[in-house]
Amino acid sequence: MNSTNRENTDLPRTIGLWSAVAILVGSVIGSGIFRSPAAIADRVPDATAMMLVWVAGGAFALCGALTVAELSAAFPRSGGPYVYLKEAWGKLPAFLYGWAELTIIRAAALGAIATTFAEYFMRALGNDPGVAPYSDQVHYVAAGAILLVGTLNYCGVRWGTLLQNATTIAKYGALLVIIGLAFAIALGGDAAAAVAAPAVPDATRATVSIGAFGLALVSVLWAYDGWADLSKVSGEVKDPQRVLPKAIIIGTLAVIGVYLLANLAYLSVLSVEGMRASRLVAADVASKAMGPAGLAFVVGAVMISTFGTLNGSLLTGPRVLFGMSEHGSVFRHLGRVHSRFQTPHVAIGTATVLGAAFVLVGTFENLADAFVTAIVPFYAWAVAGIYLLRRRAGYQPPFRVPGYPVVPALFIAATIYLLGNALVDPGSRNATMAVFGAILLGIPVYYLTGGSRGRST
Repeated sequence: MNSTNRENTDLPRTIGLWSAVAILVGSVIGSGIFRSPAAIADRVPDATAMMLVWVAGGAFALCGALTVAELSAAFPRSGGPYVYLKEAWGKLPAFLYGWAELTIIRAAALGAIATTFAEYFMRALGNDPGVAPYSDQVHYVAAGAILLVGTLNYCGVRWGTLLQNATTIAKYGALLVIIGLAFAIALGGDAAAAVAAPAVPDATRATVSIGAFGLALVSVLWAYDGWADLSKVSGEVKDPQRVLPKAIIIGTLAVIGVYLLANLAYLSVLSVEGMRASRLVAADVASKAMGPAGLAFVVGAVMISTFGTLNGSLLTGPRVLFGMSEHGSVFRHLGRVHSRFQTPHVAIGTATVLGAAFVLVGTFENLADAFVTAIVPFYAWAVAGIYLLRRRAGYQPPFRVPGYPVVPALFIAATIYLLGNALVDPGSRNATMAVFGAILLGIPVYYLTGGSRGRST
């Protein structure tokens, strides 16, 4: 196929406000809200504590999103955090983020999202994805989904955004339907008080440690992740200085609101113990509330949701790899733009193949945890760059984060707590150290491949 090397600014600006909102919302709402509640209930087996974890995760995401809204308006170029790290801290931090995206972040994200899609696909066929041979087939279905969506995005951003718009409307609407029906049935039945009782604080609540709360927050942040994804396609957004801040704020608030309502709806139908035992919580809630018809509806909604999020991840993530082309000849091909489709096709193909490989060997839990552990330090590093940029002459962003300097500081402090807790906890320490080791391996790669001598702009 014919292709040509071009700069980031050569990607055409075709994404408007509501397509931008759809990219953000569609990137966030995927597997997390349908899959993570079970893991969260297992770590914090108390309804009040569960809701506090979701509120804390929403506040964390909002603080980060508000800061990224300023940075994206100031530097509306493809790559998002990659660009902000480079502008504030220099080429090495930017390279390390790109290296982490290449080796861990994008592949782990694609694998975790596609796994949930495949599990619900198996459920739609009447098979239990938790038992053999279907548990093995989940990996192959997930890999096939990644390859299909990667092909669509290879063939043009228009197809990617059209798919994203359609799936975002479908998944957000379906989630609202699930919430409404769950509340209506729980409040209308005689058993309403019994199933809703676990959400009411009382003296019998389970004790939740700070460490368990932190581990649950990792799962919540997986569900909330995607608030920064829109910034990665900044170079393809129309009127970016006006559209990007609006889309980031509107999209993030919309997600927080629907997530809190969804968890209250889950608790109105299932007890906390029921949620702990529920591998596919949304399907079990629908089955209990509405029978076979509700189960079929939710299975379809989750498949659409996760497929859309898979598309959002492949629409945005490869733009970071695209930016890595400036770091020496080894990564030069990642910056190629297809002459016909006008997409960073090498970057998309690379992310697609790695994602399919990861999902063949990883489980949902270890892929999701690896993703969060790898990405949040770079989010915090990029957010911290705002303190340097605000002191520089000529830095005049069209949007400024409200609550500065407190809002960015809250995001950074929460990240330190999250990572510190992961390092202290015996159950997650080894996996966390392995992720950090893989990221730090990028330092010698940076110097050995000529990354430090790459282009400066």
